[in-house]
Amino acid sequence: MIIRRFSNFGARNFAKVVPKNLKGKSKSSQEWLTRQLRDPYVERAKMMNYRCRSAFKLLEIDEKYCLIKPGHTVIDCGAAPGSWTQIAVKQSNADGASVGKPKGMVIGVDLLQIYPIEHAVVFGNSDFLRQETQDKLRATLGDRRLDCVLSDMAPNATGIRALDQENITTLCYSVLRFALLMSSPKASLLMKIWDNGDVPKLEKSINEYYDSVKRVKPRASRNDSSENFILARGFRGIER
Repeated sequence: MIIRRFSNFGARNFAKVVPKNLKGKSKSSQEWLTRQLRDPYVERAKMMNYRCRSAFKLLEIDEKYCLIKPGHTVIDCGAAPGSWTQIAVKQSNADGASVGKPKGMVIGVDLLQIYPIEHAVVFGNSDFLRQETQDKLRATLGDRRLDCVLSDMAPNATGIRALDQENITTLCYSVLRFALLMSSPKASLLMKIWDNGDVPKLEKSINEYYDSVKRVKPRASRNDSSENFILARGFRGIER
């Protein structure tokens, strides 16, 4: 059973934490360590056995919009280290924990290594953009169609803003194409995007196939982050 609480629990305790052993580390590394230690979501993720703090982003969005239900087939693109896949397993009942409810299926895929996640099928060291990876995903799905497509994928930052924005938009279009080909009617799509001028065009493209499209930013997203999530619901299908 997942406990969903999104209060500021623990914020006071972590606000004054100062990391040790910073000598010799770059300024960016020092800032990252300080931010991690002061972040209440990091500690809560450890307490609840989630692999990283991003679990709370999906939990908050799912609580509000009910994306994943028992029996759903879900794919998590950019899954490593696996926190979203962990949430999807519970919410879809892929673990069979909710007796009497249908069991779902969860697949996680990432360019990085993914350590095994119980009751999920994971493909680590697999580039989602490659046709062979997508063929492998289709073969795993078999006759199933996706009820929810998740993507927390992001490219490695180059430091060149325009290039980084172009790269993440390319990832989003790749996820959208796969979702259009493999989703069941009324399916949902949730994917990360960084704010840029191409987002309205992407949203317009998505809106052609889904009943509703909106941008959401969960509280677990850091305030200084440009990330948002595009949420599309009510897949209308395409002519095959």
